[in-house]
Amino acid sequence: MPHKGADREHSPERPVLTVIQVFALATAAGPRYRALILLAVFSSLRWSELAALRKQDIDLDACTVRVTRQINYPPGGGHTFGPPKSRAGVRIVVFAALIVPDLAAHLDRITDPAALVFTSPDGEPLRHSNFRRRVWLPARELAGLPGIHFNDLRHTGNTLTSDAGANLREMMARMGHDSARAALIYQHSTTERQRAIAVEVNRSARAVLRKARSSGTDVARDGEETT
Repeated sequence: MPHKGADREHSPERPVLTVIQVFALATAAGPRYRALILLAVFSSLRWSELAALRKQDIDLDACTVRVTRQINYPPGGGHTFGPPKSRAGVRIVVFAALIVPDLAAHLDRITDPAALVFTSPDGEPLRHSNFRRRVWLPARELAGLPGIHFNDLRHTGNTLTSDAGANLREMMARMGHDSARAALIYQHSTTERQRAIAVEVNRSARAVLRKARSSGTDVARDGEETT
């Protein structure tokens, strides 16, 4: 898959799928590629990183995926494996435990720890152009998601991670970026998120005040009964 640049790849104007839509798309992609769709979202890995994963790179107990390489497609044809696009691209990413059953079912069919996790029906490394034509386009139509691109899965995963409270440095580490430029796109602030943060600050402050009072410290009681 050709890289379109960080600005375009992580543009806030790209569509963000709901969790329900993600699973609908994964189901529409069929059993062979269901785990690929789910891991793409919940690990935020790039296509080139996903296509290069080996069974030994995934730890189901720790819910982690180790990224040490990516697949490249030379102009003359074929493929090669090489290091990620930046030093920060070598990383360990933690994914949501809810996709472990799907990953476990997929990995159980692979006996060689060094074998690729995701391949074509012939067992060959994935090519994005073939995958798009044979799997992606039919799946997105079946799921009622026309216009969605594979990169939107990474964008969705990054958005879910940011909305869950990941800070800038955590986003950079997860995305495999040396620069903060792309990660900053996800550090948007919604009213709902601001309210959740305020509620947590309120809870923490109350806990400190109550502990101080219980130890006999004289502190103001303003707002103590406010919810």
